[in-house]
Amino acid sequence: MIEVVAALRVHIVPYAKDDAVIGEHGDAIKIKLRAPAVEGKANAALIRFLADQLELPRRAIVLERGRTSRDKLIRIDNVSDEDLYNRLLGTN
Repeated sequence: MIEVVAALRVHIVPYAKDDAVIGEHGDAIKIKLRAPAVEGKANAALIRFLADQLELPRRAIVLERGRTSRDKLIRIDNVSDEDLYNRLLGTN
C-alpha cells in the first residue's frame, strides 16, 4: 500500500470574521481564521478547519513549520497535492 502525503503552504490571517479559504497568496493558500494568534489557538483552529474542509481526521494533519509565523507548512496524510488544492480552492 502506497502512503500518499501532501505538503501545503498556508498564510494565516487571524482575528477574522469567519473561517474561510480566501485564495492563493504567492505559493501558499490564504486562510482566514476567527481564532487569535496567541498561545497556539490559531494553529489549533487551522488544524480543525483543515480537517473539516478535507473530511479527514485531525491526526492526519501535522504542522511541520511555522508555529509562531503566519506562514506555515502543513503535512497532510492520505491526500494528494492535486486533490488537496481541488478540495480547498474548488479547482478541477
